[in-house]
Amino acid sequence: MSKYLNQPAVLKIAILAVLFAAVPALLVYLGQGYLYQVVTVALIFSLLAVSLQLVTGVAGLLHLGHAAFYGVGAYIAALAGADYGIGFTLGLPLAGLGAAAIAFVVALPTMRLVSIYFAVATLGIGQMIFLVLQNWVAVTKGPNGVLLFTGIDLFGYTVESELGIYFVVAVIVSVSIWILHRLSHSYYGNALRSLREDDQCADAMGINTVRLKVESFMISSFFAGIAGALWAYTTGYISPMDFDFAESILILAMVVVGGLGSIPGAIIGALLLILLPEALRGVGDIRNIIVGMVLFFSILFLPRGLFGEVPALNFIRRQFGSAWQDNPDKQKVGWK
Repeated sequence: MSKYLNQPAVLKIAILAVLFAAVPALLVYLGQGYLYQVVTVALIFSLLAVSLQLVTGVAGLLHLGHAAFYGVGAYIAALAGADYGIGFTLGLPLAGLGAAAIAFVVALPTMRLVSIYFAVATLGIGQMIFLVLQNWVAVTKGPNGVLLFTGIDLFGYTVESELGIYFVVAVIVSVSIWILHRLSHSYYGNALRSLREDDQCADAMGINTVRLKVESFMISSFFAGIAGALWAYTTGYISPMDFDFAESILILAMVVVGGLGSIPGAIIGALLLILLPEALRGVGDIRNIIVGMVLFFSILFLPRGLFGEVPALNFIRRQFGSAWQDNPDKQKVGWK
């Protein structure tokens, strides 16, 4: 087997080794529950950033209400567990499907909007969902939030250890990001990119642009709902303030700083904006200024992001075996 064919396997093994061996070993060595929570939050926000990347970075739709669907997933999981005793195994997919269903309802009247008009529409949708979560006291418990006592229950086995919870979250986030990666770097992803570049031209070429927008919005919201359920199950308590407009801006900042259209960039942006403030906690309130300066200068000097779309596409094609580049047989197209 050639060196070229060995590269993808080596890279994948290295990534899995870091995620499932090096990081857990470091957490066990440090032995602090707080660090487990920080790493878990970083994983959840990585999924949120990658899910938003599908809509904003790949399809080119500026989405300002992503945190609302994150909240919908969290509340479905929390209320299903607190009020009906539905555990993690069933509650997790219910959260994703519930968020996707609501995304379908709100997407239908908005997907013909473009540019800033779509952004304002999603901002309004996000605020409406936030206000429902905050004021529908009979169902959502209002500002008091929801306590979830069920935890993570996998097919009758309760995962209680911090290390076990980390592994469950890491597996789910990894599989979810892998699915979004495959969608983004496929013919379907290329169709979404055609919407970003020129949706009228795409429509003239026979692409159903409205359907693609609705589908990408629903898929993105489904994984946001999964992230929300993971947040609910790992923290044991949620409140509406966890899903306000500021959270949507934070997720969007992760995508922009990392690089629009780049899944590795979205992950890097999420890790930066979650881990950097925690690493600077010792300097007090000055850390907010430092983080702000990092964001400002990263956008100023790297307007396409820390790991932009073109470098990311070249990296993925080179490392993960994409056959889009020249092929000796000139027959295969797409993924090997």
